Amino acid sequence: QVQLVESGGGLVQAGGSLRLSCAASTRTSSINVMGWFRQAPGQEREFVAAIRWSGGTTYYADSVKGRFTISSDYAQNTVWLQMNSLKPEDAAVYYCAARRPGPTGVTGRPSYDYWGQGTQVTVSS
Repeated sequence: QVQLVESGGGLVQAGGSLRLSCAASTRTSSINVMGWFRQAPGQEREFVAAIRWSGGTTYYADSVKGRFTISSDYAQNTVWLQMNSLKPEDAAVYYCAARRPGPTGVTGRPSYDYWGQGTQVTVSS
C-alpha cells in the first residue's frame, strides 16, 4: 500500500504562485505514473498534470499548460506541482495520485490506484 501526503496549499492572490508537494510513504518501484488532480466545489475531480517516473514524460491539462509544471525526484519519492500565474478558477482541492503500470491513459481518474487526502488552494481575485 502506498500512502501519499500532499502539502503546500494555501491562499494566494491571482497572478501569484504556489508549489505543491506530494511525498510517497514507501519506495515507489511499483508505481510508474504520478499525477495531480483537482476538485472545485460542485464539480468533478479533473486531471491537472502527470509525470512518468521512468523518462520523466509529462502531461498537462490544456487549462494549465504553460502555467503549471510537474516534476519529480524518484530517490525522494516526491512529486511537485509548481503553479504560476494562478487564476481564481484554479481554486480547488488538489489531490496527488499514483498508478501502477497498466494499459489505460494517464489522464483518467479511474486509472489511479492511490490518492492523497488533498490540499486546498484558494486564489483571490
